[in-house]
Amino acid sequence: MNRSIRILDIGGSPSEMGSVHGDTYKDEIRQYANERVELVTSGLWSGGPLSRSDVLDIADSMLGAHERFDPALFEELHSMASAAGISPAEAIVVGGFTDFVDTVRAVVGGPMPTEVIEDDCTAMIVPDERAAGQGILGQTWDMHDSATEHVILLRIRPEDAPAALVFTTTGCLGQIGMNEAGLSVGINNLVGTDGTRGVTWPSVVRSMLKTESTAEAKRVLLGADLAGAHSFLIFDRHGDGCIVEAMPSARPIIELDGAPIVHTNHTLLAESSAVQADKAPGLMDSSSTRFDTATELLADGDIDVERVMDVTREPDAICQAAVDPYHIESSGAAIMRPATGEFWACWGRPIDNDYQKISWRP
Repeated sequence: MNRSIRILDIGGSPSEMGSVHGDTYKDEIRQYANERVELVTSGLWSGGPLSRSDVLDIADSMLGAHERFDPALFEELHSMASAAGISPAEAIVVGGFTDFVDTVRAVVGGPMPTEVIEDDCTAMIVPDERAAGQGILGQTWDMHDSATEHVILLRIRPEDAPAALVFTTTGCLGQIGMNEAGLSVGINNLVGTDGTRGVTWPSVVRSMLKTESTAEAKRVLLGADLAGAHSFLIFDRHGDGCIVEAMPSARPIIELDGAPIVHTNHTLLAESSAVQADKAPGLMDSSSTRFDTATELLADGDIDVERVMDVTREPDAICQAAVDPYHIESSGAAIMRPATGEFWACWGRPIDNDYQKISWRP
């Protein structure tokens, strides 16, 4: 199988952008939203079953935080939901699921389940010094295998922000991306014990993509009222980069300093580790092995885009295949070179599918 990623071109006002996304994928968004809500009602992520109305009440209570954080993105989310025939609360669940379940656990107060398995990515920043002056941000995006069908690429041209290429899923504002100024953002999911009724990570990613430098993007992230835990990789065309282990109550930073930096799905710094939830041993082993493998593969020599692609294809740890009991697979991957404005995306497992170089215009 060698399948191309679907690309959706959207531009204009926030309501226009949201309506195009929602109308284009309305059936798929409704299906995906129902699946995500049902996962939360099952109790697997909250320590006990919840009614659908209770789940959506929690999501509804987070809408105000999203509107205060970025009114334009909130309008886009609202328009997408309306066009797709779902509620804004359902849009919070389908787009920001992994942060939303951090919030659910904090609200419900149930025991912390170790089975949380969503969004287990391997990400890296290669500095300019190791990439012929043209540094690279790349990552796999790993999820439960049911998510792979929903992977798409948005080519967005907002009225009041830089154009951007955004790797995401149907119903989600954005997950990984680079704007025309070269500002690039990647992510890994983390699991925190300090969830709040705050802003979920897709809105944070998209708001960061309105900026033009790592310093500006970092200010957006550090000022956000976060709902849950993620690490954010930030890199700009001037070679300035960092990783922020962003928990609602802690946001320590790993600065880029001449050597590649890698992140997977466990915290590396004491401040964030203090509010990290326990992981099942198998999942922790996976995260640690992927971290060690990527670090070793990037340890020596010059690094170009093809070498980063090869890291994402590594078959024993990084390019994951769905197996029992967790069914995690590499649902896609993205590689960005801010200095040149080049973006490559892959649908599904990189070992099975080719990367596409994404143009800035249709």
